[in-house]
Amino acid sequence: MTERIVVVGAALFDAGRLLAARRSAPPELAGRWELPGGKVEPGESPEAALVRELREELGVDAEAVARVPGEWPLKPPYVLQAWTARLRPGSADPKPLQDHDELRWLAPDEIWDVDWLDQDVAAVRELSARPGGEIR
Repeated sequence: MTERIVVVGAALFDAGRLLAARRSAPPELAGRWELPGGKVEPGESPEAALVRELREELGVDAEAVARVPGEWPLKPPYVLQAWTARLRPGSADPKPLQDHDELRWLAPDEIWDVDWLDQDVAAVRELSARPGGEIR
C-alpha cells in the first residue's frame, strides 16, 4: 500500500477576508482558485510545511493557527488538509511568486465568487460552516 502524501492548504485571513490564489499551472488547473499551500516534505510537520509554502509561494511570514476538521482526497496518494493561518506582524503583503498568477482577498459574501478547485470547495465549505469561524 502506498503511503499517503499530505498537501496543506492555508485559509489565510486578514480582517475577516480569506486569501484565494488562482493557479497558473499545470494546464488542467490553470484559472481555478485554491487555498495556497503545498506538499509536506518527509520529516516536516504540516504546520512547518504551511509556513514554508506560504513563504515560497507568496513571500509572506505567516503562522499556522488551527487545523480545519476533515481531510479531502486529491489524486492518489495525495490528501488535502486545510489550516487557518495569519500573517505575522511586519510580514510583507502576499504576492504570487510561483504557481499562481493572481491573488484575491475575499470578504465573507464573496467567498463563492471564484471558481475553486473541487477539493478546495469542500475545505472552504467546512470553513464557512464553523461556528464562530472567520467566514460567515
